[in-house]
Amino acid sequence: MKFDLEDTIAAIATAPGEAGIGIVRISGPASLTIADKVFRPRSARMPSHCKGFSVHYGWIVGGGEKKKIDEALLTVMRGPKSYTREDVVEISCHGGTVALRAVLDLALEGGCRLAHPGEFTKRAFLNGRIDLSQAEAVLDIIRAKTDSALKIGIQQLQGILSRELHKIRETLLGTLAQFEASIDFPEEEPSQVNPDEALPVLKALQKKLGAILEEAAHGRLYREGISTVICGRPNVGKSSLLNALLKQERSIVTPLAGTTRDTIEEIIDIKGIPIRIVDTAGIVEPKDLVERKAVQRTKRYIDTADLAILVFDGSRHLSSADNLLTEKLLKKNKAVIAVINKMDLKQKIERSRILKKIDSVISLSAKKIKNIDTLEEAIVSLVHKGKICIPESILTSNMRHIQGLRAVQRHIHEAVVSLQEKLSLEFVAHHIKDALGRLDEISGAKFSEDLLDTIFSEFCIGK
Repeated sequence: MKFDLEDTIAAIATAPGEAGIGIVRISGPASLTIADKVFRPRSARMPSHCKGFSVHYGWIVGGGEKKKIDEALLTVMRGPKSYTREDVVEISCHGGTVALRAVLDLALEGGCRLAHPGEFTKRAFLNGRIDLSQAEAVLDIIRAKTDSALKIGIQQLQGILSRELHKIRETLLGTLAQFEASIDFPEEEPSQVNPDEALPVLKALQKKLGAILEEAAHGRLYREGISTVICGRPNVGKSSLLNALLKQERSIVTPLAGTTRDTIEEIIDIKGIPIRIVDTAGIVEPKDLVERKAVQRTKRYIDTADLAILVFDGSRHLSSADNLLTEKLLKKNKAVIAVINKMDLKQKIERSRILKKIDSVISLSAKKIKNIDTLEEAIVSLVHKGKICIPESILTSNMRHIQGLRAVQRHIHEAVVSLQEKLSLEFVAHHIKDALGRLDEISGAKFSEDLLDTIFSEFCIGK
């Protein structure tokens, strides 16, 4: 299995576009040699002679005459005290696209190759600086949409999950050693396993895994967000409601029905919970191809959403279209909040009829920004029963980890059943080994190249 750790890699580590500063990152055995070729410090000391954790001012130079390309700061981080545990050089130059590309091209000409997506973090894992669950936490931090999601990512990067998995692994290894001693040396009475002693240990691990998995469900909520669709017939104020929730004008609002002819998706933070909210086109009988496609897309969003906010116009009586959409949502057994919009106008809507079908009904004015906080509280209550603080025990929000932990829990359960039914110790040992194998897959102690490719392909090239 080849991972090309002998190569020196380079990539732009900052987001594309204009900025005051941009960074080109270089990692690998030839990092400092390549830095000597492209960087001219103001002092006489070349990068290869600089100490680790030092920053130097100078110029990026290139071409046959070594002309100045850009003014820059060069940071030297010598391995193993670096992100990748290799020699790392970071060049901080001006953040324009042309300047950054010119610096990267010089590094590539000097002997680097372009890094693959996530290759810097992949090297940090392969070189033993972090385990695989911590490497995945890096991506969670980059993608965090709320403070809560960021907090969970930081916890995992700090190794909170790794430490718990290590404790579970050590307990399983100790138990397995006892079983294998009894299997290999049955004639030695002191080594015999006492099921009455082993069972509580395994059951305690089951309980611990159950608690981790229960909190993991909350973790996924913070990580992925709640898919929420705003739906209703045309001109009830769906786009105004989206703008009110976003606290900015994102959707075009006019008195004309059918202004929104496509879906608009945004992520908002409601008390720490990321809400992926979609403003949909009103469901009407389509008059043309564009409207037909818009209605089809609206129906798809409604089908897949976790939560539907059904908007009614309080200044008008309930229509057959309102009733039809309400029935469709209820048939899908979906969480629904009914919003009676335009409370600032004279009310004609039959609120009691809505309450007979939907428990949560909120009156508000999206245009006047009235009672929007009441809607937010209702969303939070439905999502998390009003408890939205992050439990300190959230250890993971990653689906790969969750599936692996469920498998570990299942193998331990099978070991417990085997002990209770007084089966051969070989069966019990086999189940414990399977549990250990799945733990090692989560941490990366056991991995395949395909797994790493899948995980790190989701990263940007500079990380």
